[in-house]
Amino acid sequence: MSAYTVAFYALSLLTLLSAWVVATSRNIVYSGFAMIFTFLGVAGLYILLAADFLAAMQVLVYVGGITVVILFAIMLTRGIEDPTSSNPVMNRPASALAASGVLAMLLVLIFNTDWRLRQTAPLEPGEGISGDLGELFLGKYLLPFEVVSVLLLAALIGAVIIARRETRGDDEGGAA
Repeated sequence: MSAYTVAFYALSLLTLLSAWVVATSRNIVYSGFAMIFTFLGVAGLYILLAADFLAAMQVLVYVGGITVVILFAIMLTRGIEDPTSSNPVMNRPASALAASGVLAMLLVLIFNTDWRLRQTAPLEPGEGISGDLGELFLGKYLLPFEVVSVLLLAALIGAVIIARRETRGDDEGGAA
């Protein structure tokens, strides 16, 4: 068994086990911390696929940003210590039915897909897709990239304005 295969199985096991903890834990704080390991396992799988840009974005955006925000929101919520109020399990039969349906669809797709594997030479260390993506973002796709960045900035400014307006409205309503 090669080192690549061992790394793949180890990262897959880490990802699946931590995702299981996220989905089944009754303590939402444990679920939040297990989500970090799920995202790190996925980033490791991206590295094995030589998708270094995706791995870096996975770590920066999901582990570094979204998960930390979710954990701060959990920790700032009152009464989160009580597992019954923080992460209730509702309607298990319907959830199991929906999960089995999704699993059945995935298995049909997996077994009915013609998986043609390309035999390519392994990448050298330091070789990846980041350079190619950078050239495309700053060349051919510069205008769409900048339009999306301005759109995201406008959405962020709008969210701040709405949040400030709601905060002011709460302060004025509470004082009267």
